Amino acid sequence: MGVVLRTVSEDDWERVRELRLRMLADTPIAFMETLERARAHDEAEWRARARRTTLPGSTTVVAVEEASGRWVGTMGAFTDPERGVFLVSVFVDASQRGAGTADRLLTAVLDWAQARGADGVRLHVHEDNARARAFYERRGFRDTGARVPYALDPARSEVEMRLVFDAPADAPG
Repeated sequence: MGVVLRTVSEDDWERVRELRLRMLADTPIAFMETLERARAHDEAEWRARARRTTLPGSTTVVAVEEASGRWVGTMGAFTDPERGVFLVSVFVDASQRGAGTADRLLTAVLDWAQARGADGVRLHVHEDNARARAFYERRGFRDTGARVPYALDPARSEVEMRLVFDAPADAPG
């Protein structure tokens, strides 16, 4: 089944909500929000979340099954003025794992970051999320050694990883 990638708009708020609830049910440790809290948000909150992805310095890319229109993956990024681009809200539906969807989504976000002139991309991943950590390592991300308390359980940590972009061949050196 074919999958296409596209960006998100505010009008997608219902699909943003549906996918977020699936994400939280699938991997509760990955998203710094509980399923119960997410279910309680009203339409205005979901519209604001969808709109936030379109602001300057932010992007969200979704993977959509061509035949059904079902959203089967997402990755977002935002630019922190001091630390650069951060990868966030990474999810690929179980039906798409191993099919290359995660790689396509990540490539789209990395291309976006490079086009903005970023020197790399950072992310935070729960210390117990071995599947995600292995994926990031395979794509060139490295553990920076920094740890951030996990928002839902400060006794646990998130691992900071970073991918540094190669300098362009014609860049002064």
